[in-house]
Amino acid sequence: MSLPLRTFGAALLLTLAGCGASATPSTVPAQPALAVKDPWVKTADSGMSAAYGTVLNTTGKDVTIVSVTSTASPVMELHETAMVDGKMAMRPKDGGFTIPANGSHEFKPGGDHFMLMDVKTPVKPGDQVTFTLTLQGGDTVRFTALGKDFAGGNESYQPGMG
Repeated sequence: MSLPLRTFGAALLLTLAGCGASATPSTVPAQPALAVKDPWVKTADSGMSAAYGTVLNTTGKDVTIVSVTSTASPVMELHETAMVDGKMAMRPKDGGFTIPANGSHEFKPGGDHFMLMDVKTPVKPGDQVTFTLTLQGGDTVRFTALGKDFAGGNESYQPGMG
């Protein structure tokens, strides 16, 4: 009787070992910290332009955008529009933009925006332009913005205003 019990025990151990081997935890891809809703970029053949959209923070903690890059311009800046000496002026945003936990931040003409300082690849209506946001801590978020004609937002920018 001990032989069948021993065989049963060995079979049970093999079965349990097999279950354990196939039940290894699976890795779930991390959710992106930010998403960009309705992104667009002002058309331009050269010079300066700007990109806009609403950045959504889907996490439970504040997330700070510290820089931006684009395929259309080798030089980019995070910009804010602020009152300086009684006039609206755009300037680089020191420290970046903090998007609140489970919140959003709108980048729009006449307000905060992603500034393309030196458009090298012309942006035409309907073009898809790639941008990459770098977050505090080094993570990145890519998005694609649609090229749109826009007559407003022809503010002038003087480096060193900030």
